[in-house]
Amino acid sequence: MATSFPQASAERVGELKESLESIQNRLAEAVRCPHQLINRRESTPLIDVITQGPQAASHKQVGQGEETLPRLVAVSKLKPAEDIMACYELGQRDFGENYAGELTEKAEKLPKDIRWHFIGGLQSNKCKPLAAIPNIWAVQTVDSIKKATALNKSLPEDRTDPLHIYLQVNTSGEDSKSGVAPLTHSSPSSSKELEELATHVINECPRLKLLGLMTIGSFEASTEAGAENPDFRLLIESKEVLEERLGVAGGDHWGVGGKLELSMGMSADFEQAIKAGSGSVRVGTGIFGSRPPRG
Repeated sequence: MATSFPQASAERVGELKESLESIQNRLAEAVRCPHQLINRRESTPLIDVITQGPQAASHKQVGQGEETLPRLVAVSKLKPAEDIMACYELGQRDFGENYAGELTEKAEKLPKDIRWHFIGGLQSNKCKPLAAIPNIWAVQTVDSIKKATALNKSLPEDRTDPLHIYLQVNTSGEDSKSGVAPLTHSSPSSSKELEELATHVINECPRLKLLGLMTIGSFEASTEAGAENPDFRLLIESKEVLEERLGVAGGDHWGVGGKLELSMGMSADFEQAIKAGSGSVRVGTGIFGSRPPRG
């Protein structure tokens, strides 16, 4: 018997198609024009060069050049399963959720080839239920050895693929933000927490794959027009320093080709993040529209 998935209205599907294609085109434009944005009214639509169907975990080439498209994670928190299914049928496969309970409920209702990303604040008591989700692809907010260990131990025995991990870095220094302190070239001894966490995941958590670093950053930095985003710059520097240290330590159980991926950039600043080198962007309101208050 065919599985029945929740369906959005035709009107809502049309809205989501328009917004998703707009974000995909803007993403591709940012890759093709790293120093300036194309005038969207004059640019050639790029949606046709974006692979439809499941997006590969690795990045995809754009057109005939060597550019690649960063991973687009559609942030669907507080949005109905019907909206996610509509985007899924348009070819989107990576979705992000902030709340473990909501992610668990949606994963049960929706196709099993969705790649779920947990992007909310990670609590130790939520590691076990998150790890139990068969198609959770990444947890982007690991910020302690205790939580990494809990995820590693909680993965089901029959899971064959590693769970991808991003280490969350608090680049803005805000008390309201989670994450470990960044690393810098000028004061490499200022913080060993990030290096120790990365080393623990690599050496002590064989069922996890350290994919990269993630930051949320400050609202002010993400909305200030024309200026280099200091949070992006600091995450890039942390990546460079950490790669150097991990390279000395040896091993290939992290990143891709000896490089860590950056997850930075959201609806307000994802184009700037891509220009700065982000390999994964998290876009919610730009695709799904404004969110209702959490009940």
